[in-house]
Amino acid sequence: MECAARGFGTRCVGPPTRRCGQCGAVAYCSISHQTWHWSYHKEECERLEEQMRRVDQLIDFPFTFTDEATIQISQNQENRCSFLSKRELHNLGMWMYECKCGSSAYHSFGNESWHLPSSSCPCRGPLSPVTNQLCSWMEYYEWRKIPLDSPVALLLHWPLTIYHAIQTIGMENLTLQITNELRIHYLGPQKELGQLGVFTELQALFPGLRISVKLVGPDVPQHMDGENISLCRYSPCMEKECECKYPTETPNSGHESAVSLQLYRGLYHHRYSDITKDSPPPHIVIAPNAGVAAYPSWLPTIELIKEIKVQAVFSDYCEEACHLAACCIKTITRQPLSLPIVLNPFRQPMAVEESSLFIPCYSNCFIFAM
Repeated sequence: MECAARGFGTRCVGPPTRRCGQCGAVAYCSISHQTWHWSYHKEECERLEEQMRRVDQLIDFPFTFTDEATIQISQNQENRCSFLSKRELHNLGMWMYECKCGSSAYHSFGNESWHLPSSSCPCRGPLSPVTNQLCSWMEYYEWRKIPLDSPVALLLHWPLTIYHAIQTIGMENLTLQITNELRIHYLGPQKELGQLGVFTELQALFPGLRISVKLVGPDVPQHMDGENISLCRYSPCMEKECECKYPTETPNSGHESAVSLQLYRGLYHHRYSDITKDSPPPHIVIAPNAGVAAYPSWLPTIELIKEIKVQAVFSDYCEEACHLAACCIKTITRQPLSLPIVLNPFRQPMAVEESSLFIPCYSNCFIFAM
């Protein structure tokens, strides 16, 4: 937690122990900083107060580890490293990117094991196809026959957020009747680059479709720029004799779909012409944890999205970040959002450590669309 006035004027004199008495969402290192910052904070104070009233909704998860992963982490009684260590997942495979002491360098695709028993992870296709729209983690876990003590939602929030975004926009609005392919442009990937195996779950969520995902962002390593990855098999479990280790029919042969990923290094507005040179435009743009208000580079990207007339869904860590992003987008496009800010039921069920606000933050917490 940082002093809300840090960087606005004089140096901070200590830790931020003085919380705003009205909203309770920000804190200050001194009375002078709080007084000096009021001319700025008064514009957001009432809005943050409203958001603080809805905090309990953010921790509404069905998991047996919910309290440990939300309240205890927010109160610094627990941290991500200890959470993963208790489950013998710390610094292993896709899990190593879930805490600060994990690797920050993304290697080539290939180390995508769940490191969990087969009963606790989706290492094979579903027993039955998804028939009704999934609207919660509980419904997803029941469909995939996964117990509620399994932490796989910490990684699966990436493909489930894509699924929820598309279901919210409406498949019928993406003109998928023309082909059997769903084309997604996925902007600003970061830790997902070390967790690419989880995107195989898209073939279970969208049966009968070929799914093409173009991941574009400055964090794509140079050695991965232009890399094509075909996800024909689910990420394996830890059991040596599980059927997930043996060849099965390819996704295209049944009701499942193949998932192909292609990586591009750079900003979307710089790489768009390269991406669409040999492939059609996307059906949808997805920008997870976008931080639109924090990065000026979003301005030309938003202008491009408006120009190509494709629906774009954004997510962010908290409602306030989404509000600031929505203001930026409305200023650029001069149009209202096509989807107002709503809570994402498939947000990651673990609080972000060291948030800048007292409002708990979660990866992919809220979504909205232009």
